[in-house]
Amino acid sequence: MGDERSPWREPMVWLIVALPLSSIVAGFSLLAISVRSGSIDAVADPVVRTAQIQVSDLGPDERARQLGLSGVFRVGIGLIEFLPVTGDFDRGAPLRVAIGHPTLASADREVLLQPAEAGWRGAMGLEGAHDWRLTIMADDGRWRLRGRLPKGQLAARVQPAVGSP
Repeated sequence: MGDERSPWREPMVWLIVALPLSSIVAGFSLLAISVRSGSIDAVADPVVRTAQIQVSDLGPDERARQLGLSGVFRVGIGLIEFLPVTGDFDRGAPLRVAIGHPTLASADREVLLQPAEAGWRGAMGLEGAHDWRLTIMADDGRWRLRGRLPKGQLAARVQPAVGSP
């Protein structure tokens, strides 16, 4: 007579309850992550969608290619620098640098570099724990150079995003 056991003492009953509950929790977690991640655009530039295709303005990249611009982006202790390599840069004008985190949009940064002896310089620390996407442009946006600073490296080449014709 005292042999009747409660069904909640059976591990299989707990498994039947736990599996659907865990899938619901996982679903809401994924939903929260996707909502917080921000834009779904593959590029940081303003884009226009035409027939499900992202169209971006490559005019500034083409202008940089025509001017033959390229350079080196360098990271120091508490500073970043851009050193021109080829092309005719306006050495008296400041440059804007957009530094993009590869996955976290809230970690993206933008800084204005001022002219210095060898190029342009700005005060900013940059951790080397992951890659960074680099965009260096004229302050008025006429031209634009792009590059990638790999994890652990202190310098990277930047050049126009479009190749030679």
